[in-house]
Amino acid sequence: VEFDHVKFGYEGTGKIIIHDFSAKAEPGQKIAIVGPTGAGKTTIVNLLMRFHEILGGDIRIDGVSIRDMTREEVHSQFCMVLQDTWLFEGTVRENLIYCTEGVSDEKMTAACRAVGLDHFIRTLPHGYDTVLNDQVSLSQGQKQQITIARAMIADKPMLILDEATSSVDTRTELQIQNAMDELMKNRTSFVIAHRLSTIKNSDLILVLKDGDIIESGTHGELLAQGGFYADLYNSQF
Repeated sequence: VEFDHVKFGYEGTGKIIIHDFSAKAEPGQKIAIVGPTGAGKTTIVNLLMRFHEILGGDIRIDGVSIRDMTREEVHSQFCMVLQDTWLFEGTVRENLIYCTEGVSDEKMTAACRAVGLDHFIRTLPHGYDTVLNDQVSLSQGQKQQITIARAMIADKPMLILDEATSSVDTRTELQIQNAMDELMKNRTSFVIAHRLSTIKNSDLILVLKDGDIIESGTHGELLAQGGFYADLYNSQF
């Protein structure tokens, strides 16, 4: 994935927030997106997914500009795990498989085992065929596990992951983190990173402030620069 002199501002505001950004993510690399709250971390994700059109420059996937693809073509290359977990009224199976065609039971249960959810699902009245509605109460952690399993089943080459594990107990958090690590293997991942381990071992870190990417590099390079990232890192950790 290549960002080539990307320039962006939200339509109708007349304000440019990303002035001139270039970066390259090689296949299988982990790209961490960090910065204070409201820095525009989701903006990058939205540009990648072509939810907004850029004003200048280009974003290319495997050398093809995303402008030359349909939105569907762009989306079909990403699986997403975002903070807002969403489920619809349907069976557990339908929620897991969602839009992916021809999924075997083996693949589905393997994904659920990987995220630590299989055992719980089997305790439900109808197992994987239990309808998720107001009567079935899932914890925040379980919802998150479902969305991670859903991404594993979708099995796309690229991943967008918002790592915030909100309001879950330590044991669940560990399970979710392990599941996320599993999901990142062999995929090009763009991670809105909250965890130290993710930030440190990323191939590339994009540092955002006020919507603009002000620094990029590896953890070591950015610390050596002694700039905004170094301050952020030292104050936070």
